[in-house]
Amino acid sequence: MKKCIVIPDSFKGTLSSAQVCRGMEEVLRRFFPDCQVISIPVADGGEGTVDCFLTALPGERVPVTASGPFGEPCTGYYGRFGDRAVLEMAMFAGLPQAEGRLNPAAASTYGVGEAVKRAVLDGCSRILLGLGGSCTNDGGTGMAAALGVRFYDEDGRAFVPTGGTLCRIARMDPAPARAFLKDVQLTAMCDIDNPLCGESGAAFVFAPQKGADAAMVRQLDAGLAHLAEIIDRYCNCNTEDCNCNTEDCNTGEAVRSVAEIPGSGAAGGMGAGVLALGGALRPGIEAVLEMVGFDGLLQGADLVLTGEGRIDGQSLRGKVISGVASRAARQGVPVVAVVGDIAPGAEGAYDCGVTAMVSISRRPIDFSLCRDQSEASLRAAMED
Repeated sequence: MKKCIVIPDSFKGTLSSAQVCRGMEEVLRRFFPDCQVISIPVADGGEGTVDCFLTALPGERVPVTASGPFGEPCTGYYGRFGDRAVLEMAMFAGLPQAEGRLNPAAASTYGVGEAVKRAVLDGCSRILLGLGGSCTNDGGTGMAAALGVRFYDEDGRAFVPTGGTLCRIARMDPAPARAFLKDVQLTAMCDIDNPLCGESGAAFVFAPQKGADAAMVRQLDAGLAHLAEIIDRYCNCNTEDCNCNTEDCNTGEAVRSVAEIPGSGAAGGMGAGVLALGGALRPGIEAVLEMVGFDGLLQGADLVLTGEGRIDGQSLRGKVISGVASRAARQGVPVVAVVGDIAPGAEGAYDCGVTAMVSISRRPIDFSLCRDQSEASLRAAMED
């Protein structure tokens, strides 16, 4: 074997994608010392996304000081790759920053917007933003405000909304942000298809994990529904296939509310916020594969190794394994998925281009007991 690409997701709760890459690569080099091994750790847009890109691509870590979810100074960084920047909202508005004081009605994404603004001012014209692990439910209004969008209440007073004050928005002026982002391509990594509001929306599905009780969930959902009306009125970003988001857009597509667009409910409604700013939502793995030039890397490859903690029917819906396998299949490169657990529905992976699936589980044992053995089990599976 002359060339192998290693591109796994993390094994949730046990091994990071970088650890999986190291384990796979060590065994490969022992058996095939002359093989060119290309390791690409994959993150889903949440914590660790920037570090994964910095591991996979030559780039630099750029320090950023921005606002935390409750306005306190927060130190983070973004990854810069020429004119491209990779950021993760979890670094400035994530659950760890709100630990011990969870309150999605008060938490803001303002710091995320400050970090994006810093990257643009640094000369980055292509921004990739990870939408995982948020503690917020403000529909991205904080981020939008940091980038120049002005929100006004019924008395004409400007303010920065949070999840609990979205219903106070009477009108918005997106023009300053549009001008600032005029030559910027903003793309968000989004692996969920939840709408903005309703029973399957951001508040009802995710806000309880962020500290919301039943009453707050209803308040947050009402706020997001109101925000959707405001965005529809002032941003005109409510066509499924249109990301220009300008009032003079004439695509001929049927207009519908931004609230109905799949993924608008991601990260406390940040998906809708990205759309309102003229950005696009893309499955995380597709954004990763495009940025690392995966199609080009496949040329001359003998094998692709991928994996995740559990492969099932959900793994086939725009996740890492299906995204990797479908591209590899087009170039005739075999794909082996090394996974923690092979669950019902996994057989559909063969139709996506997976050649074989191998579980690292050595014997039937409870996850709480086997999780500490994951690294050794991965190496043993790789040797097999």
